[in-house]
Amino acid sequence: MSDSEIITHDIIIVGAGLAGTWAAMTAGEEKLDIAVLSKVHPLRSHSGAAQGGIAAVLNNVRPVEGTGPRGPLEPIPPGGEAVDSLDLHMFDTIKGSDWLGDQDAIEIMISEAPEIIYAYEHMGCVFSRLPDGRIAQRRFGGHSAPRANYSADYTGHVLLHTIHEQALRRGVKFYSEWYCMDLIVEENICRGIVALDILNGKLYTMRAKAVMFGTGGYGRAWKITSNALANTGDGVAISYNAGVPLMDMEFVQFHPTGLYQKGILMTEACRGEGGYLVNSTDERFMERYAPDKMELAPRDLVSRAEQMEIEEGRGIGPDSQGLYLDMRHLGEQKICERLPQVRDLAIKFAGVDMIDAPVPIQPTAHYSMGGIPADSNGQVIADADGTHILGFFAAGECACISVHGANRLGTNSLLGASVFGRRAGRAMAEFVKDGADLQPIHDDPLQRNQERIKHLMDGDPASNNHESVSRIAEELKGTMTQNCGIFRDEERLANAMRKVNELQERYKSARIMDKSGRFNTDLLEAIETDHLLTFSEVVVASGMARTESRGAHYRTDYPARDDEDWLKHTLAHKEEDKPKLSYKSVNIDWEKFPPQERKY
Repeated sequence: MSDSEIITHDIIIVGAGLAGTWAAMTAGEEKLDIAVLSKVHPLRSHSGAAQGGIAAVLNNVRPVEGTGPRGPLEPIPPGGEAVDSLDLHMFDTIKGSDWLGDQDAIEIMISEAPEIIYAYEHMGCVFSRLPDGRIAQRRFGGHSAPRANYSADYTGHVLLHTIHEQALRRGVKFYSEWYCMDLIVEENICRGIVALDILNGKLYTMRAKAVMFGTGGYGRAWKITSNALANTGDGVAISYNAGVPLMDMEFVQFHPTGLYQKGILMTEACRGEGGYLVNSTDERFMERYAPDKMELAPRDLVSRAEQMEIEEGRGIGPDSQGLYLDMRHLGEQKICERLPQVRDLAIKFAGVDMIDAPVPIQPTAHYSMGGIPADSNGQVIADADGTHILGFFAAGECACISVHGANRLGTNSLLGASVFGRRAGRAMAEFVKDGADLQPIHDDPLQRNQERIKHLMDGDPASNNHESVSRIAEELKGTMTQNCGIFRDEERLANAMRKVNELQERYKSARIMDKSGRFNTDLLEAIETDHLLTFSEVVVASGMARTESRGAHYRTDYPARDDEDWLKHTLAHKEEDKPKLSYKSVNIDWEKFPPQERKY
């Protein structure tokens, strides 16, 4: 390995979304050498696709008196009575998590939320405003008070742009369109990564005193998803292959309102602003499933309700797999002011103007509650005893801290990425400044990854049995949708495991046509498909083992929550190329927030 193939920084962050950029900006305040890798342009990171809002208790608005919990909102006058509190936000989050969220981490997230919002504001973030200039707030599913702070329906976009320019201001170096291939962990110490410069196809060993993954989620393992093409779970798969466990991978959230047959997100703000869900008989069916919250019940409950309507024959569309999101009663002015982006998306991708007609929607794979286990400072955990992997950090959707437990509430995602990205940045800066050394690398990870690429390009010349990468990926998405989706049971999960294992075996014969080095998208697709297969096996294995229903994991053969046996986190280690499961206790304040029945 020549010196020209080695790049060195104090801190390397993989992923340029909110978590990664907050970490980079925060650590950059300490005048350290910070680098951020992103396989897409940093401002195309998936955080920018979040639409509806970021949660925090500000007490800026309240329901108009006498209009009920779904009525219009009005500003709270200065000195007016508060309708929200940190304890209420915390309880809503714990209840939403179906009591699988770690309550110490949740308390940190909720208590730091207002400070994060005002930090964004002081950096120039363009929030929607009340007439008196305060930040506007709206309702969101599973929240007992209006605490979603928003910028029309472009919230993630404006947050990401705000924080990105601040990271540039602090001298952070961005490697745009570089792909992380491997994580270098030896003797429980993280020593760097192997990265591919997508532009020229050259591999580099990147050494650092601290490495953080902020690589996002993995919704692309399902056929209908709101996730961008880049969300292929690279970070979780790379970590798992490097010997890091994965936690709570069975919990995958389906968002109730993806565009029918496309999956493109119609933000929960559509329902927060008062939108209705209706079936083929024009019935607002949520009254049957969550009479108090209606359309603003948590996402797991609403998605299951939708799927029940579909399976009982009340769906719409040629395949009867859709339903309607009806916004017409909100009026043109409110839709154009509060929801301009989703209106435009519906026009372009569904041919429907929500001002005049209901929009066809269906549940779509959306968010990953599970991921790389980490503490509230982003330090990655190696086992159930809490041993850390020295110098390795994670935050954002790829991490499992676990503040979302079995089901995330809307607007808590942007909040968690921001809070824990900032905390990880501080922890990494402290770790480096306390004298962390640049650890030597004894193995040759560069050669290992060169051979991986060569195998995909060349393989066995004598063999004519060359599998198609895209066909393997499509079959995986089909089986995960059919067998490991909103509803699961033993037979479906067993079918999923057989198919995933079959596809893993077939992948060994996969070859790509493009042999070039420059911007080889065939190669990227092949590596991403390998990652999809890797973590999908963990999702299925974890789901097969958990014989209960909790949050987004719903077993029709075990429809009840089982706290006696399953109030615990799942940990999956890679052992002889198969997931080996163990378990870790949930951190619960038994006096303040003990488990209770989850009703809406």
